[in-house]
Amino acid sequence: MGKPIVCFGPGPRFKGGIAQYNTALAKTLDGLGRDVHLVSWTQQYPSIVPREFVDKSSKMDFLEGTGVTVSYHTNYNKPGTWKKTADYIASLNPEKVIFQWYNAHQGIPIHAMVKRLKRKCNAEIIFDLHFVVPKENSNLDKRLTYWGLKLADTYIVHAMKTANELKALFPRQEFHLTETGERSKVTKNILKLYHPIYSIFSPNPNFDVEAFKKEHGLKKHVFLFFGFIRKYKGLHNCIEAFAELTKEREGVSLLICGESFWNTLDHKKFTTRLKNFLFGIAKALFLKKEDDEKNYRPLDLIDQLGIRDKVMVVNKFVPNEEVHQYFQASDAVVLYYLTATPSGVESLSYNFKMPILATRVGHFPETIKDGFNGYLAEPGNITDMKAKMNLILENPIPRENVNEATKLMSWDNYGKVILKKE
Repeated sequence: MGKPIVCFGPGPRFKGGIAQYNTALAKTLDGLGRDVHLVSWTQQYPSIVPREFVDKSSKMDFLEGTGVTVSYHTNYNKPGTWKKTADYIASLNPEKVIFQWYNAHQGIPIHAMVKRLKRKCNAEIIFDLHFVVPKENSNLDKRLTYWGLKLADTYIVHAMKTANELKALFPRQEFHLTETGERSKVTKNILKLYHPIYSIFSPNPNFDVEAFKKEHGLKKHVFLFFGFIRKYKGLHNCIEAFAELTKEREGVSLLICGESFWNTLDHKKFTTRLKNFLFGIAKALFLKKEDDEKNYRPLDLIDQLGIRDKVMVVNKFVPNEEVHQYFQASDAVVLYYLTATPSGVESLSYNFKMPILATRVGHFPETIKDGFNGYLAEPGNITDMKAKMNLILENPIPRENVNEATKLMSWDNYGKVILKKE
């Protein structure tokens, strides 16, 4: 079985794509015959962040039947737990420690843990990068990213854009870039891989699609927006383009399924008001005004544009066991993002063989072959976005194309590359 592999990041009790990703990675490595320990945060962010991060609704256990050991150790707000986490990981004598990197503000605790690990064990320190340049990208974010990433031995990137950003962050560092996993012994390594397809979610063959659509008033053709509602994901673009489409087309529906990211706490509580006040001060100091999402309310557009009867909204966090029904009831996923790093929603869509409509930003031109497994629209161009929604109705993307475009993006292939040695 070899030495243990440690996957550090949010565990399965947390919401969101990174927790699902970390869980899927641990499950994959376990399936490849390794002794896997998933080591998680107990609290991932400063305590002033006004948001609920714990998944209190899902009942499905993705790690059921595996040998993965899950433990929760690290509190962002308690530095003593950073030391204890590193000591616990070192005590396992691991071969590799894989850190999920998805938030610049975790740079301080992660740097402290990696620095201690390098003194106490000989594990390969791998950072699985979900971004390098943060979406907000303040000067503080840049410094914390540099600080957090600089001690790694190996970096995993899911797009060449991320690899290039990493090289720009460390201009004096020489890198060895590989897509097959062989490591250099004399310099830092970049494993250019991909965002694997979420095999932990799958279609339910017994799900009655037509009955679901009838129950919820969905028309023949359904466009799906899925995931947390964040400004960078461009839900406002999706709604505006769809509204334009309804002026030309009958028989179309928009299904919006996801939790408003900054609206998960009871705003009547004093603790919530206090967090909002303190978090507001922090944003004013460090965040660009255009990146503030406080007043981002894209769902208001539904009534403003008069399309309420053509839109179904599920404005909540979707339990794992319910995810399949929204994808199975839809014909295409809409990702009209303003900016994009490799997307968990995109990979989730591929597991349902769903064609994608996306904007030509970030990594999307790498993964979406225009006209083959989806269509790409020009960013900021509502007319073109509407045209691509119309195009996919007139020239549907064959599901076989989606499968063909993603058949090499399996978790097993991903895990095997990670497990290779120098």
